[in-house]
Amino acid sequence: MGLVSARIHRAIQHRSPIVGIEVLSLTSNLAFPRHVHDHLGIGVIAEGGHRSWSDIGAVEAVAGEIIMVNPGEMHDGLPVAGHIRSWRMLCFEPDLVARELADETPHLPDAVLPMASDPMLAARFLRLFERMREAAPEALAVEEGVLATLMQVMRRHASRPIAVDRRSPVVAKAQRRIDEAPELPVTLAELAALAGTSRFQLLRGFARELGITPHAYLVTRRVGLARRLIRAGHALADVAAAAGFADQSHLNRAFVRQCGVTPGRYRAALA
Repeated sequence: MGLVSARIHRAIQHRSPIVGIEVLSLTSNLAFPRHVHDHLGIGVIAEGGHRSWSDIGAVEAVAGEIIMVNPGEMHDGLPVAGHIRSWRMLCFEPDLVARELADETPHLPDAVLPMASDPMLAARFLRLFERMREAAPEALAVEEGVLATLMQVMRRHASRPIAVDRRSPVVAKAQRRIDEAPELPVTLAELAALAGTSRFQLLRGFARELGITPHAYLVTRRVGLARRLIRAGHALADVAAAAGFADQSHLNRAFVRQCGVTPGRYRAALA
């Protein structure tokens, strides 16, 4: 029998000098389940290989290449061949992106590509990342770096239209109910009745169209709500209940599985 690789996971949520941008470093051989975020994620693989699902299917990136994910895009993250990979990520709130590019790009592209080989952009991104991690970053240099990075992404790697919405009305209705109130308890029977179908048909539709179960989708939306509540300054003890989690330990487990860091470290980086 082969040896089972040890679980390696080191994640650092760095303090960001700009509200609306999160700065994250990860080294891990763990797999992240399919989930969604509300932000635009842009990162560079520092070592190893990273495979992920995207709106256009599975993609793979190796050291020096860029990974990107659109707000609301279903994705996951797996190490290639189970080996350790490291990556650096910046997560941009959509409103910030719109403000930054309003003058130069009044009509933003619908979606960015999930992966790109662009050494110039990768170098620019890493310079920006390091500047944002400095104890006292120069505001002008950071501002220029953010704008230049976003402009290069949009001009060179946002040519594809957003994926056609292939959700059936059945799945769309159930998904809308979860999106609108993820903190509220819900049953499969309730979702099926709302969508006008059987529980089995709804379960199969979610798996076919979104790649996850209704419960997994509910958890990812609860994590997203928890992130927003933490950014709004709510105490962690209150966030778990407000986001629909049974307790704080349940929130911690789900948060780490999807975001890579604990809610406490996430909050500390926002201070």
